[in-house]
Amino acid sequence: DSPPHWVAAHRKHHQFADDERDPHSPLAGFFWSHMGWLLVKTDDMLRAPLMHRYAKDILRDPLYNWLERRNNWIKISLASWGLYFFAGLAVGALSGVSLLEAVQFGSSLLVWGAALRTVVVWHMTWAVNSVTHIWGYRNYETPDASRNHTLIGLLVHGEGWHNNHHADPASARHGHKWWELDTTWLTIRLLMRLGLAKNVALPSPILMAQFDTASPQFEAVRAIGKVADDILE
Repeated sequence: DSPPHWVAAHRKHHQFADDERDPHSPLAGFFWSHMGWLLVKTDDMLRAPLMHRYAKDILRDPLYNWLERRNNWIKISLASWGLYFFAGLAVGALSGVSLLEAVQFGSSLLVWGAALRTVVVWHMTWAVNSVTHIWGYRNYETPDASRNHTLIGLLVHGEGWHNNHHADPASARHGHKWWELDTTWLTIRLLMRLGLAKNVALPSPILMAQFDTASPQFEAVRAIGKVADDILE
């Protein structure tokens, strides 16, 4: 998927998490939240209106706008698949094997390195939408059904700490406990040290208060959130 469209669907998910307007809510079943929502066209998920509503800021970026224009993101993906085949073909040719064997090796890289890898990554990504809204534990009493799932958290480099993400969606860090390994966050920290990542959103210092009903800040935070939701609607 292109970055603008992915961002738009993700932002809509956060606005309507686990209700009937959520694009991939498990309320409609595990299969729907995992991949069924991608197989059915609905009026509220039409590509252009969705991006106009939820990702106008992303489309203002020249690179992301170019990727979306004329489906250039698909062309880049297919070109990367072709590289696997031609790299295998070249290695085979340089190693002195027959043309048929070189084609066979290139085809193997295409199937295993591109096609199968893509399918596996798809399912790992979709598991964040499905598994982590059904099974797991919660650090925060968010109003949705988000969960932290250890296996998904490890497989998808921190994205599986999904309850943490829903509690503080703007934060670049998803692992909040010391043992919640978040390799994406570690990569971002490295980029920060190298001066390649700036203005990184960190976890909110009042995060616990937002979901602690005994905190005096709880009602104030909830009221602010309700006003924001009303404005978005």
